[in-house]
Amino acid sequence: MKEIKAYVHGSRIADVIAALKSSPAWGGEHGGRRHNLAVYVVKGSLLPQDSDEKRYSMALGDEVVNEYKLELLCEDSEVETLSAALMTAARTGQSVAGWITVIDVVSATPIH
Repeated sequence: MKEIKAYVHGSRIADVIAALKSSPAWGGEHGGRRHNLAVYVVKGSLLPQDSDEKRYSMALGDEVVNEYKLELLCEDSEVETLSAALMTAARTGQSVAGWITVIDVVSATPIH
């Protein structure tokens, strides 16, 4: 099992989620396998796309961008397909518009 983490611009988050949910690895439009997707707003260091994205954090003492962090558990065989869907939907035209990381999950136990 793997965990995909991604950091993307707020302007791309809706398209990213839609792309993941319509991916064949997700089960496409017909449901299929269920995935655990978590989405958080984080203060990050991506370059802002425009002045609307710029924020100054008094706590951090620096300029930040409100970006979204996604965490998704998936099977090893689904990583390439889900990462490709995420990459395509998250593009902004910037040289670096976010990050995707893939991590091995040692254990994932469902709570019943």
